[in-house]
Amino acid sequence: MNTLLTLAFLFFCGSLLGWVLELFFRRLFGDKKWVNPGFLRGPWLPIYGLGLDALYLLCRIDLSFLPGYPLQAAFRVLLMGAGMTLIEYIGGLIFVKGMKIKLWDYSNQWGNIQGIICPLFSLLWTAIGALYYFLLDGIFVRSVAWLFDNLAFSFVVGVFFGLFFADLFATLNVAARIRAFAEKNKIVVRYEKLKGDIQDALREARKKAHFFRPFAVPAPLETFLKRYQSREGGAESIKKRKDAKGVPHAKENEAKDEEHPDKTDDA
Repeated sequence: MNTLLTLAFLFFCGSLLGWVLELFFRRLFGDKKWVNPGFLRGPWLPIYGLGLDALYLLCRIDLSFLPGYPLQAAFRVLLMGAGMTLIEYIGGLIFVKGMKIKLWDYSNQWGNIQGIICPLFSLLWTAIGALYYFLLDGIFVRSVAWLFDNLAFSFVVGVFFGLFFADLFATLNVAARIRAFAEKNKIVVRYEKLKGDIQDALREARKKAHFFRPFAVPAPLETFLKRYQSREGGAESIKKRKDAKGVPHAKENEAKDEEHPDKTDDA
């Protein structure tokens, strides 16, 4: 029971902190826009929650069979990097194969595997593992000790999971519609690109985009999926011609937006 509560608390911490980290990372180094990161609506990223659980557990593994602390520390950090990469790969693969959705895309990175993992981000995960092991593990150990001294806070963790699963259920309904469109058109939808494209479309129409509800749109979601497909298809065809000839053969015409009915698709 203590282990379960510990992992639930760490998942809670990791999901919230990871969301903040991704929010600023994408703003500074990604699309340079404030876009709600991740699959869900709320301020939580479960992959970081699972990652923090994994890092905490890996720090508890007995490596005394290895000679000397330096070798043990190096092996543990490498194990953390591999563990985080495995979590990223399994999570990404589940969505690509099961939902026809690519939550992130490393296709332009050297050495990538299916666009889901790549050496650069594996190195980043290893660096995060080292940071956790040498600087942060003690903080989270003390945080877990504080939790057991203040068990009333477990109510907050329980509320978090209630909101989290409600969010997950609602978002999976949206994902099912994206999957149906993707299977019909034999494509894999880049989730973050779709959200950004919807935000751009609403801005062009002088309508406000919802930060926490990116699919609350003033038209059927399929309208925006068709716009996304036409824009992505045009970009892909230009890329192929560049790869073949070194320059674009012709400028791709921008796809016209379809007429939006008054119906609101509050996904």
